[in-house]
Amino acid sequence: MRHIAIIGSGPAGYYTAEAAQKQWGEDVRVDIFDLLPVPYGLIRTGVAPDHQSIKGVSRRYESTAQLDNVRFVGNVTVGEDITIAELQGLYDAVVLATGAPNDKPAGIPGEGLENVFGSAAFVGWYNGHPQFAKLNPDLTGRTAVVIGNGNVALDVARILTKTAAEFTGSDIVAHALHALQKSHIERVVILGRRGPHQIAMTPKELGELAHLTRGCPRVDPADLPDVEEDLFLEPGQRKSVEHLRSFAAIPEEFRCDKPVEIDFDFFASPKAIVGDGRVSGIEIERTVLDENGRASGTGESYTIDCELVVTCIGYKTSPIPGVPFEENAGRFANDEGRILPGLYCVGWARRGPSGTIGTNRPDGFGVIEKIAEDIGVGSGKAGRPGFDRLAEERKLDVVTFRDWKKIEEAEEARAREGAPREKFTDVDEMIKAASKP
Repeated sequence: MRHIAIIGSGPAGYYTAEAAQKQWGEDVRVDIFDLLPVPYGLIRTGVAPDHQSIKGVSRRYESTAQLDNVRFVGNVTVGEDITIAELQGLYDAVVLATGAPNDKPAGIPGEGLENVFGSAAFVGWYNGHPQFAKLNPDLTGRTAVVIGNGNVALDVARILTKTAAEFTGSDIVAHALHALQKSHIERVVILGRRGPHQIAMTPKELGELAHLTRGCPRVDPADLPDVEEDLFLEPGQRKSVEHLRSFAAIPEEFRCDKPVEIDFDFFASPKAIVGDGRVSGIEIERTVLDENGRASGTGESYTIDCELVVTCIGYKTSPIPGVPFEENAGRFANDEGRILPGLYCVGWARRGPSGTIGTNRPDGFGVIEKIAEDIGVGSGKAGRPGFDRLAEERKLDVVTFRDWKKIEEAEEARAREGAPREKFTDVDEMIKAASKP
């Protein structure tokens, strides 16, 4: 019998569990650990609340979670409740699928000012992550600046712009919905160091901006390359740039009916966030691209007055004591998923924050192939029963998948009209719901 421990219950974790079950069938036991009492990682707390179709992938993970030889072990903090070394003593293989939950620092002066947030924190706030539920951003200002040219920047801009009615069917948490309803924001500026041809925004997410009740996107036609240059782009990127061209062509009379402007500011490098304790503006330097698409400053600068800044420039994995880590890449040091004997990583913890949810599936299957080469038929380690004895000794309050279903049922029961659920944002409330008979 083989015993596998997976740390992290997001897409990478569940695809790895699925791969293990397909590789060995009944000859494997998989325990999936998570520090929260709820599974699915960024599907629950990272995917935008108004993108419910994307969150639907969790149904696939649920089918894996309900297999007899796969177990969810929630509310267990690896590194505190149990160490990596202890897990390695109990399991034939330990797979780190912890994702990249931390914001990459912007590295500019002033990022520590009040009302400046990284996207992990800000997205966690409106998605109800217990770590960020009490963030309480001040939305009484007129201008918000979002730094970044990827889909997360689009999510933040869209969420800041939507009406309460447009959140019907979403699972945005009540505290965020209430704050957004009282928001005074009239302008959202999306900053990008490079130009329209270098964006990491996908067509679907860009296209959503054209259908907002209150918001209207703006692109300066002068920032757009000659249309003939679009022919050299791959089809998806070309479609994204087509959206930007359509935004640039929106007539001014149409904008008059839209109280919130979403302004794309390309070739704009943030140099400093300014303010006296709280952000009041951001200093920008104009950039120009070389023949390789690299941006460099022109010396021309200006300041955008703003009262909220959200940086959406990437994420990094949380280091774990004793596990080799590549600080610059924000991931565990590994050779195609192998870290040390018996220790592996998968997903963003392996690759860094790149790729889509689906990218994690081949990643999970690939690491299981390597584990199969390394561990053979297993080494007779204690596995699940050994962990259960340790958990009892340490009085760990472990949450099972059956317990999670009670939490889910309670969240669905407390949902506002038109919403699929109202998430608990406090771990103690989750545990209380899980404990009900």
